[in-house]
Amino acid sequence: MSQTAQLVETLKRILRERKITYADVAQHLDLSEANVKRMFSKRHFTLARLEEVCSLAGTDLGYLMARMHERAMNLDELTEAGEAELVSNPKLLLMAQLMVNRWPYEDIIATYQIEEDEACELLAQLESLGVLERLPGNQVQTKISRDFCWIQNGPVHQFFRQHISSEFFDCNFDPRLGELLVFVGGMLSRESNQRMQNAIRRLAKEFDQMSLEDSQLPLDETFGTGMVLAMRPWELSIFTRMRRGPILKKF
Repeated sequence: MSQTAQLVETLKRILRERKITYADVAQHLDLSEANVKRMFSKRHFTLARLEEVCSLAGTDLGYLMARMHERAMNLDELTEAGEAELVSNPKLLLMAQLMVNRWPYEDIIATYQIEEDEACELLAQLESLGVLERLPGNQVQTKISRDFCWIQNGPVHQFFRQHISSEFFDCNFDPRLGELLVFVGGMLSRESNQRMQNAIRRLAKEFDQMSLEDSQLPLDETFGTGMVLAMRPWELSIFTRMRRGPILKKF
């Protein structure tokens, strides 16, 4: 497949992820939907058109190129058995996270209770799972793409659900300490719900990009940071109990 074809396929994938249709693109470009479909099928894009469609998707050409190259060589998802292997050994899961966050091997040994021979074994396991490739001198090349995601309701999701509710929210969320909790509630249509989901995905991508850039800084200048983004049709249970009957409306 030519680079132009790969670029257009990558753009189509991003649009699908963000639930943006050809009709949305047509409206944004002030074209007919038929013209937009023809533009994608024949891969006839000017640089300006590419930038306009990227803008609609909340991204840019640099991100589009990075996604194209990473998809060609990196891992998008583990198997369920691979995820189960990760969560069965907390040190293996820790090592995977540190490697993806580009921790130097020496800093891992110095910071955590992982001896060198054990670290080598853990790296070998991660290599067999396709998470990374070992290089000479205890160096590694991560093989996780920026499209990577855990299996929905898979072993890793279940593992983190057990710990997020009991640990992540057990703090005062003081902005002076780098903490923030925002909760908003309101009535949204299905269309507005989808728009908010797209905004959340864009914010998660921005976090990922910052994490990639900051991985070049010394460890004493960065902090392990967690961000939870969630949204669901929901009502507080104490309010639900006040209803005269069950909620029959389905999303």
